Amino acid sequence: MITGCKESGYHGTSIELFREMHELGVGHDKFGFATVLSVCCLRFGKQVHSLVVKAGFLVASSVVNAVITMYFNGRVFCDACLVFEEAGGVRDQVTFNVVIDGLACLKRGESLLVFREMLEAGLRPTDLTFVSVMSSCSCAGMGHQVHGLAVKTGYEDYTLVSNSTMSMYSSFEDLVAARKVFEWLEEKDLVTWNTMISGYNQARLGESAMLVYKGMHRVGVKPDEFTFGSLLASSLDLYALEMVQACVIKCGLSSKMEVSNALISAYSKHGEIAKADLIFEGALKKNLVSWNAIISGCYQNGFPFEGLKRFSSLLETEVVILPDAYTLSTLLSICVNISSLILGKQAHGYVIRHGLFKETLIGNALVNMYSQCGTVDKSLQVFNQMSEKDVVSWNSLISAYARHGEGGSAVMNYRTMREDGKVDPDAATFTAVLSACSHSGMVKEGLEIFDSIVKPSVDHFSCLLDLLGRAGYLDEAERLVKMSGCGVDALWGLFSACAAHGDLKLGKMVARLIMEQEKDDPSSVYVQLSNIYAGAGLWKEAEETREAMNMIGAMKQRGCSWMRL
Repeated sequence: MITGCKESGYHGTSIELFREMHELGVGHDKFGFATVLSVCCLRFGKQVHSLVVKAGFLVASSVVNAVITMYFNGRVFCDACLVFEEAGGVRDQVTFNVVIDGLACLKRGESLLVFREMLEAGLRPTDLTFVSVMSSCSCAGMGHQVHGLAVKTGYEDYTLVSNSTMSMYSSFEDLVAARKVFEWLEEKDLVTWNTMISGYNQARLGESAMLVYKGMHRVGVKPDEFTFGSLLASSLDLYALEMVQACVIKCGLSSKMEVSNALISAYSKHGEIAKADLIFEGALKKNLVSWNAIISGCYQNGFPFEGLKRFSSLLETEVVILPDAYTLSTLLSICVNISSLILGKQAHGYVIRHGLFKETLIGNALVNMYSQCGTVDKSLQVFNQMSEKDVVSWNSLISAYARHGEGGSAVMNYRTMREDGKVDPDAATFTAVLSACSHSGMVKEGLEIFDSIVKPSVDHFSCLLDLLGRAGYLDEAERLVKMSGCGVDALWGLFSACAAHGDLKLGKMVARLIMEQEKDDPSSVYVQLSNIYAGAGLWKEAEETREAMNMIGAMKQRGCSWMRL
């Protein structure tokens, strides 16, 4: 009766029958224990576990497996592993599979150790064993070994195992290996095709994902919402996107919320916000992902006020949908975009009232918003109140000081970050602090920080070049240009420094380098070079430079400015 109720979906009835049976003094058997353990909560499960021990049923593998599963379902892996260790000779294939799968679901690396123990015990892994183990592999070398063992054990043609193998290789970005498994497999199901499309999507290979979809269509496999979700998230061009939307309609999946959300995001990325809005308005069901997609789409496509309207509409929906960290970080970005400190403060108040300040993403957005709106002191206050800080948090604060010309504070916070040791600086950290040094003339500090970078990037060289140029260290800047091959933005910074310091020799060299990279529009280079000649009193050369600009048809770009009314 207990088992029948469980199989019919009446889990509560199963538990009540088990309790009644116990109160009446009727003895339990292994089937009753296994059944009730599979449907009960952790608290009740612990009580049943005590009954199992008292009744002496831990000698039955089915009961042991049920107890272990119950603990893993309650995310109490320590108790689950303890039961597993004490089971001893009762353990069978299912026992090992339950433990391996439970540990894998909790992202615990011990699943591989249990797998090795299973092999040492002489038990043959099943297809489910390999599915769980492959999801736990953390490196390509380990994955290849597990795949090799699966082939050796005879599971090469098992669709379930092959699907997991493809997913594993895709997570390692080894799409060549994933494709080989895909091509080898004769019996491909829908999951097989979806896994391959998803792999290409993760690698941003939209054309390859589209080719797999076309192959899927040729063999007559009907796509589902997950197929289109992965396909639409890949880097498709606009023509392919419109074709996929037509397929969505043809397959009758346009009403699926996952698909409509993916379409909104895809069209937004292509700047087709009108089409995205049309899909959003026509969606029968909307969740928070739907609202986030249209709000961020409006913001990213230059319609911040429309994004604000959508946020207001979200708060007024009949079915209550509460904004999350992503929604509010987008809202704060909109406040920055329209330079509205008032709206930013209102958003901050909403965050506090709804207890969302503990989210690091929101804290970072607030630090950035206040600094962009001119209140760096408020940025520091928010930063100090954050319970958890990541590298973006530190970068936001350092960038805030750099933006406001407070190089000393930027360097101080950079050093505090290094001394704290909880978060390591990344490339953006070094770019921010070097920029701060550049705008504050802190040459010594900038050079020390640059020397600490293991592998400086082009951006770091550009910042150092700007630092040296602004401070008048033009000889050192020239050596850096010859050594590193800086980008055009950095060269322009040095070019301006040459004009400011009247260095004609270096200015001519930099002008040549810039014109090699900006062949289409050299007018600004000619104008700046002419100014350098004029500043040095070489009026004839300045006039000749202007004439050369006119001869090649280059014209100085007109300046313009915008004012919001």
